[in-house]
Amino acid sequence: MVKQVSLVFCNLTSVTDLPKDKATLKILFSPSDKFSDSSLDIAVLPVSQSPSTSTQISSCISEIKQSRSHPWPAVFTIPNFSYDVELRLKHGNEAYSTDGTLLTMSRDMQTEILDKLAEAVFAYKAYPDKEEIKSVAVALVEKHPCLKERGSAAGWYGWKLSLTWKMGNYRSKLRDAGCKELKVNSAKRGLEGLQGQRNKVKKPKRSETNFLPDHPSGKDQKTLEHERELMCQEMKKRNPDMSFVNTAMSSTYSLWRQEIVENEPPVYEMKKRWPAIFCERQISAEFNRLMSLDLSKSFYEGLDRNLPKLLCLYRSKRCAGIAEMRTIMDSLDKNASNQRKRVAVLQGLPWFMHENPSQFIKICEHTDSEEEMIRGMTLGIITVVEDVTDPIPCDSDVALVIEEAVVLRGLGDIPNAYVNMMGLLYALNINYPKNLKYTFEVIQRLLMNIGADTCSARVHSLKNTLLS
Repeated sequence: MVKQVSLVFCNLTSVTDLPKDKATLKILFSPSDKFSDSSLDIAVLPVSQSPSTSTQISSCISEIKQSRSHPWPAVFTIPNFSYDVELRLKHGNEAYSTDGTLLTMSRDMQTEILDKLAEAVFAYKAYPDKEEIKSVAVALVEKHPCLKERGSAAGWYGWKLSLTWKMGNYRSKLRDAGCKELKVNSAKRGLEGLQGQRNKVKKPKRSETNFLPDHPSGKDQKTLEHERELMCQEMKKRNPDMSFVNTAMSSTYSLWRQEIVENEPPVYEMKKRWPAIFCERQISAEFNRLMSLDLSKSFYEGLDRNLPKLLCLYRSKRCAGIAEMRTIMDSLDKNASNQRKRVAVLQGLPWFMHENPSQFIKICEHTDSEEEMIRGMTLGIITVVEDVTDPIPCDSDVALVIEEAVVLRGLGDIPNAYVNMMGLLYALNINYPKNLKYTFEVIQRLLMNIGADTCSARVHSLKNTLLS
């Protein structure tokens, strides 16, 4: 006798609707998803364990979405819309491929498309620039050609304008809902308790992905402050548990970002309250949380990729009249190892960009006074060498200085000092020095490929030369 089993398919809105003794939810994260800030890899949540399981699930998903884990993509992926909209787009694309007929949209259809696009954009950036908005509009009409504009050669310009306005409205809604990342930039002069605050608050201007996140679900200021104190106690030990420190820093990420962005404390105060930020391992971890990028990899790959062309430019007629550049290149001719090439490119970059790094990079001997060397240095690199006559120091003791204080020692070489310096400038939300703004723009946009689409005229000229 064959027993017949009938199956009934339905939409499930809450796991509490299932039998309590049988329902189990299992969440698996694939290896490609980089939720490094979350300690949850596999979770099994039986319904019978808690009456508020659906609330816990929503909280878990919300917490995961709080941290952006990827930078802006090279090709933007258009999200899926509701079933009826997708059905209309399918028929519209078929008609377009047949006779070039464009789709006539209803107002509600256009609104849903823009709402979905705004949500997808916000998953990468709260404040996308014009080129990024353009890339979304282009991707939309490429995926759905029936949405092209009538009488337009490109077909996407109207979508770009509509999406720009939609992003503003979307940010307003999230700001009213209490999103910290957006609310911090809404302070107006004249309001009680907010005088002068608008000048201090800065929007993410260097392509940060997690500039100012909200506190994790279930944690408040008091809870995070307690975790910070435990982290500080651990850092006072001779051999601190760096795994515990990294977990604590990940958990309290929103707390120290709010302190840095809103209060702008001096570096010495941050070093007392957050000592873990000032170690190489944690600098890389914090940069990854802030930028969703590998700090060392992005720096060294860009440096080595542009190494040959930059050295050729340093030897060109353009640099023939710069004595410091000639000295660097003459020293490189005597020993042209790859490490010395890296140092030579970084040493010569400010001179090539017509900026003076004499107060930024200082070469000294062991007998020189440290106080004298760091006096007046708001940001800089000090290298202690045996032979001060060599303009390309490699085997040296390198220290990083911020606000007339040595914040890192024993960095080994100048390229590593640049890596950690860029990490700290991002982590501490410090502006680039005005007298070296083009040098740091080259490092950020051309070497590390962060925000490379928007460059100043001087840096854009170098970019075209390197790409030719």
